[in-house]
Amino acid sequence: MGGRPRSERVRLISVTGIALVIFVADQLTKLWALAGLSPARPVPILPGLVDLSLVFNTGVAFGFFSRLPPEWRWLVTVFSLAALVLLCSVALKIVPEGGWGGRLALGLVFGGAAGNLLDRWRVGAVVDFIDVHWREYHWPAFNVADSAITVGVILLAGGLAFGRPPEGSRGNA
Repeated sequence: MGGRPRSERVRLISVTGIALVIFVADQLTKLWALAGLSPARPVPILPGLVDLSLVFNTGVAFGFFSRLPPEWRWLVTVFSLAALVLLCSVALKIVPEGGWGGRLALGLVFGGAAGNLLDRWRVGAVVDFIDVHWREYHWPAFNVADSAITVGVILLAGGLAFGRPPEGSRGNA
């Protein structure tokens, strides 16, 4: 980072700081869930809407690929790492010129992705514990990392769809 301009270093530090806060919050809540919750015993928070229930997700987002046989689960990790590499390439374009919204989005996604990747390595699955439901319909269980990733992706998509082009990239037409 020694050769980077000061403003770019500050931007990188802010992304890293946000990611670190999300990562720590995610891991602390997962440790609490592992110590205090049981997969077979949901704890109602908002009866009929939100329960806390321990779930181990061996798949990717929303449980996709969770039915893969154990000997093929390495594909989920490869998929997750590939997504992280893609995000890094986006970050290299957003951080030098982007505003606070882009940095916030990247920090949220990086922190969440790091938390879920640590789970895969440490537990063999992502620890989910928030269960939102209505009657018989249950949204896939999720955690702090999943929430951060979702908000970050929405912010990134919104910035790409509705944001201004970076300074210096406008044509003279």
